[in-house]
Amino acid sequence: MLPIRGKLEKVYDKYQELEKELSKPEIVSDRKKFSSISQEYSHLKKIAEKYKEWDKVDKEIADQKEMLSSEKDHDLIEMIKEEIPELEKQFERLTEEIQVLLLPQDPIDAKGAILEIRAGTGGSEAALFAEEIYRMYTRFSEQKKWKIEQLSISLSEGGGLKEVVASIQGVDVYGTLKYEGGVHRVQRVPATESQGRIHTSAVTVAVLPEAEDIDAVEMDEKELKIDVYRASGAGGQHVNTTDSAVRITHLPTGLVVAMQDERSQIQNRVKAMKILTSKLLQLRREEQQSEVDSKRRSLVGSGDRSEKIRTYNFPQGRVTDHRVPVTLYRLTETLAGDLTLLLEPVIMWHNAELLKLDSE
Repeated sequence: MLPIRGKLEKVYDKYQELEKELSKPEIVSDRKKFSSISQEYSHLKKIAEKYKEWDKVDKEIADQKEMLSSEKDHDLIEMIKEEIPELEKQFERLTEEIQVLLLPQDPIDAKGAILEIRAGTGGSEAALFAEEIYRMYTRFSEQKKWKIEQLSISLSEGGGLKEVVASIQGVDVYGTLKYEGGVHRVQRVPATESQGRIHTSAVTVAVLPEAEDIDAVEMDEKELKIDVYRASGAGGQHVNTTDSAVRITHLPTGLVVAMQDERSQIQNRVKAMKILTSKLLQLRREEQQSEVDSKRRSLVGSGDRSEKIRTYNFPQGRVTDHRVPVTLYRLTETLAGDLTLLLEPVIMWHNAELLKLDSE
């Protein structure tokens, strides 16, 4: 246990150092530096608190063993013998939790995210479900005190959404939602189904790390093809008579982002650039992944939109995550934004698999 104790002592020293830094006026006045230090401090605080608990149990075990070797009272000896295994179980659990917390953090996990939801197979049912999924993430964001801003929306003629793109800002947004990317299936009897048959429809979700600003990704203006055109109103929020809609194409990658929801061409351009920047950031991060990172991503899925990750079965009131797997009979609560029981098992299992890889 000495190696982990050494690591924990270093982390605790760093935690105390950052605590002092955050009280300095020059740090408090520098918003960017204060935010950066605060994020690191917040993570180290979790480890520091767990370390104090771990250290206390470790000392209790040592004390109990010392008492056992010197104690003469038979009843007290029996009591100590019963307590030691319980303390050792607690110590083992805390050690595992600490090992997960000590895993190298991806700094981008603390950032905001761009959430994209699109109706897939299933026609009007898919569009209706896309709206429900968007509402689910909106409610979850509200519960987490995150700020969610709709960037683009395209309505379906039969109700629901063809697609919606939103920005979510807050603490650990991307790290919390990054495994939500993939195909979300819904199984239910549509209102228009006269024979009561269950239909299966699908919605695709993508979660992209949001770049803090346009400068986060180097982009040459010559690599961009910018077209302006008149907003068509097909699913948009308005139709106007000026060329306010914007379509930006990143020529080297072929990525295209179109925006027409705002009345101003400038506003549409700003929003389109924001989404394009995040898409490029994600693309370049994926290109830089090593063979080990690729192996790690495959453990719980890459987040690729072609991969089925979850099924929402209305007749049974059931939600099943196909990766862990987890099945909950809490469909109503899930769609109301209560996602914790679904998200935590995926993150925990992923971390456990990372621990296995790190020990190989």
